[in-house]
Amino acid sequence: MEGIFLRFYVEENQRHQGVLLWEWLLEKASDLGVRGGSAFRAIGGFGRRHMVHESKFFELAGSVVVEVEFVVNEREAQALTAIVRDAGIRVFYARIPAFFGVINPDGDDAPGIAE
Repeated sequence: MEGIFLRFYVEENQRHQGVLLWEWLLEKASDLGVRGGSAFRAIGGFGRRHMVHESKFFELAGSVVVEVEFVVNEREAQALTAIVRDAGIRVFYARIPAFFGVINPDGDDAPGIAE
């Protein structure tokens, strides 16, 4: 199946309406019916200001990035980015073409997702 690998980069402690943004994104995607999503805490990196952040230093706790990613179809990608846009959240994201499927699917897998 062809779709989109959609990844959001959020600050570890970034919040929206009192909820950690990475949790908020996962919740909104689940509400849309997205089949799954994951959040990963980075061990280090840098952004547009070129300041390197690493999770090993206590004083930098909370300043690293969480990557929140989904493999979705076009409709789901557009709906999820629209929710973020409408909420007024400033966030960097990547949208990459993807081919995805399930090897040896079972009855719970969506039609057309099997290889």
